[in-house]
Amino acid sequence: MYKSSVNDFVNRIKKKTSIPVVLFPGDATQLTPFADALLYLSLVSGRNPVNLIGEHVKAAPVIRSMGIEPIATAYLLVESGAVSSVEFMSDTRPLPRNKPEIAAAHALAAQYMGMKLVYLEAGSGAPQHVPAEIIKRVKAMVDIPVIVGGGIRDAATAREILKAGADIIVTGNMLKSKDGLEVMREIAGK
Repeated sequence: MYKSSVNDFVNRIKKKTSIPVVLFPGDATQLTPFADALLYLSLVSGRNPVNLIGEHVKAAPVIRSMGIEPIATAYLLVESGAVSSVEFMSDTRPLPRNKPEIAAAHALAAQYMGMKLVYLEAGSGAPQHVPAEIIKRVKAMVDIPVIVGGGIRDAATAREILKAGADIIVTGNMLKSKDGLEVMREIAGK
């Protein structure tokens, strides 16, 4: 049902911090009962039924049996200047980066369907981050928190995204770089 490496990873995090651990799983094999919650992602910007509902049906009984809190999250993939792993693996086209009204309409539809979060994603390691205009339009359209990830490599970009309206930013690849922790401190103003 779940991999021991996910268990081990989450347990190591929980030993080092007292804050909740929220998973961002790619599929049902990346779940662990040791997590506090998970982003229950639906690729709302795509048209592939596997990522709109298929994986969710497979994961739902597992999530319930593990007692993990699911947080319904609209996952909106945005063009980044290159084919992202998400785009390739999900066989879905991203939303056009020059049409913020399309992203805003998708986000509003997701809110109306009961989603609790909107996640605007350019893709892990994306050459370009989600444009500020898309973030502004989505934030103006919805009443739920907006997460933005992909292509955020420095504090200036992170501040631009936060200023545009992001409630949360995701900077996973930045942490892998040798100066990643220093950039995170700069973002936090510490």
